[in-house]
Amino acid sequence: MISSGKKQPWYQMLNRYHWFVLLVAALGWLFDTMDQQLFALARAPAMKELLTTVSLPNPSSDDANFAGMICTSIFLIGWAFGGLVFGALGDRIGRARVMVWTIVIYSIFTGLSSFSTTVYDFALYRFLTGLGVGGEFAVGVALVAEVMPALARPYALGLLQASSTIGNSIAAVVSIAFGTIEMSGGFEGLEIFGFPLTPWRLMFLVGAMPALLALIIRSRLKEPEAWVKARAAVLLNPDAHKGREFGSYRALFSNPVWRHNAFVGLALCVAGIIGLWGIGFFSYELVGGVIKSHFENSPQLAGVDEKTISGTIARWKGFTSLLQNAGGFLGMYLFGYVSNWIGRKFTFAICFLAAMGSTALVFAQLDEFNEIFWMIPIMGFCQLSLFGGYAIYLPEIFPTHLRSTGISFCYNVGRILAAAGPLALGAMTKYVFTKDNGFDDGIRWAGVTMCLVFVIGLVALPFARETKGKSLPE
Repeated sequence: MISSGKKQPWYQMLNRYHWFVLLVAALGWLFDTMDQQLFALARAPAMKELLTTVSLPNPSSDDANFAGMICTSIFLIGWAFGGLVFGALGDRIGRARVMVWTIVIYSIFTGLSSFSTTVYDFALYRFLTGLGVGGEFAVGVALVAEVMPALARPYALGLLQASSTIGNSIAAVVSIAFGTIEMSGGFEGLEIFGFPLTPWRLMFLVGAMPALLALIIRSRLKEPEAWVKARAAVLLNPDAHKGREFGSYRALFSNPVWRHNAFVGLALCVAGIIGLWGIGFFSYELVGGVIKSHFENSPQLAGVDEKTISGTIARWKGFTSLLQNAGGFLGMYLFGYVSNWIGRKFTFAICFLAAMGSTALVFAQLDEFNEIFWMIPIMGFCQLSLFGGYAIYLPEIFPTHLRSTGISFCYNVGRILAAAGPLALGAMTKYVFTKDNGFDDGIRWAGVTMCLVFVIGLVALPFARETKGKSLPE
């Protein structure tokens, strides 16, 4: 059990190196999520342009949304496989080394997405970007969990996860800026390496910048002392540590305790990941539809050119992202405080119920500009609070030699299963909740229906182990 006779703020427990590790891990995850969010914001215009290269001269919004959902699923699959591979490598050869590799990978392939010529090579770059994106989270969380003082750990991990919203917000600001330039005609007639200079291509180029971070941190970042000692003990006396295999999925599943924790953690992650990537991040398409409908149904705006409409939608998607992530920052950071008060499991239960209700509210009711300013932050707070919980809880249910591996299994097999989320949303939008079946805006009712996915997390909670106040497993 963790105990302390003296009360002090968690941040006063950290020395200079603790802050360096937290900053590096936060920047790695921040830029990781920036790349994810750039994709979510640039997805629709990219699909509309690239679909014209595959015999669709005038693709509809439904065509672009469906193609975007398929690319999202491919991205999630790459994320999952990358996480499984790099998570195991993080246990075997070190958290710091693998973190550098993953930052380089997701940066390079995000940049290459700018030069896509068809939806097929775009999807390939998304898959390869996902490999790096998936690996970074597990090693970063394991690194911070093992370096931080025990009493400061949940708060530091909550702050680490909350930094993702800063990355998302940077992407939103980029989207707003480029949307404004597009509205003024600033990109008209310009090219980059023979490609039309469109905002979505520039957004992916911005996503290549985090590779510079890997060069800066490579020499100063050390492996956690807990991992170094555990690894040395096995190498010096392997007979005394039989079965203590680093980064081994066989070892993870052969031990009944770790196997139980892995499957419970997986169920918790599946619910939140599908909720965010299969529903929540399609709020941008929902808001885009509201803006477009506003132009179509307002007599004062009749005859507005397509460039102005496109730029306005891009800006409002950016504002939506900023609002969603402002709420998300508070939700993820506060999870640490609330769960230290009432326990991890009870906090998760509240968050799953809140995420389900708030997401259903947004997709069912949001149809006015003013509603964006209060509905979206509430949904962001509720949905993203779950991810603060994952960063805090997952390191607490696996031992040192399997920590990165276990986190990767929960978070990234969750991605494989979650890849069905955007496909399900797309299929329901395109084939079930259609105008022919009496639904004017299919994505709304598809989103409301899919909110039932949060029930998976609620069902898994009774089987979860409470870790409040307990030390990390050795």
